[in-house]
Amino acid sequence: MKKIISMHKIVKKFYIGLPNELEILHGIDLDINEGEFTAIVGPSGSGKSTLMNIIGALDRPTNGIYELNGTDISELNDSELSDIRNKEIGFVFQNFNLISRTNAIENVELPMLYAGVSRKERRKRAEELLELVGMSDRADHNPNELSGGQKQRIAIARALANTPSILLADEPTGALDSATGRMVMDIFHKLHKEEHKTIVLITHSPELASETERIITINDGNIVSDSKGGVTDVLS
Repeated sequence: MKKIISMHKIVKKFYIGLPNELEILHGIDLDINEGEFTAIVGPSGSGKSTLMNIIGALDRPTNGIYELNGTDISELNDSELSDIRNKEIGFVFQNFNLISRTNAIENVELPMLYAGVSRKERRKRAEELLELVGMSDRADHNPNELSGGQKQRIAIARALANTPSILLADEPTGALDSATGRMVMDIFHKLHKEEHKTIVLITHSPELASETERIITINDGNIVSDSKGGVTDVLS
C-alpha cells in the first residue's frame, strides 16, 4: 500500500539555542497510507497542532524526516513548500477561512487559480465540487449569506479543488452545532468511501475520532497509542 505520509523521528523545538528552548515533539514516527481515514487526537498542549502544522507543510521539523507523497519536505524552499500546500494538501479549518467578498464558486476556484488552471476548467471543476457537497444552489452567495454548515461545505469543496493527496481537517465541526457537524462528517465519510480520499482529522472529540478507521493519540509530544477506530461506514 502506498504511503502518503511518512514521518521518522520528527522533533520540533522553539526558541532554539535560547535559555527557554522548548521541545514540543519528541521524535514522532508516523506513516499514513493512501485512502486511510485517520484521526489525530489529544488534549490542548499535547502537540497535535504542532504536528498538524508539520503534516500540512505550514512548518518544518527541527529534526527528522518527513516525506509527503514521496517528497522530502525538509529539502524544499519556501516557494516549493507553498506549491506543495496548494497541490498536495486540502485544508479544512474550524473557522472556514473563506474570502468574505468573493462568492462561493469563486472561493472554490481560488486554489486552481494559484495552480494556473484555465478559467474554463476552474469553473467546470468548481461546479462539480459544489454539486458534490450539495451547494450548487448557493454558488453565487457570499460567505455572509451562508450558514456555518454551508460555509464549511464550501470550504471542503475548495479543499478538493486541486485533487490533493490528503485532506487535512482541523476541528472541522468545532464551530458548528451537532446537527450541522453531523452533516459535515457525513461528507467526509462520503469522500472517503466513494472518492477513496486520504483524510487526516485533527480533533479533541473522542466521538468524532471513533468514526474514523484509525486513531492516533498524542500526549506531551509523543504518540501514546495507535488504534483502530470504530464506525467507518456511517452512511451505509
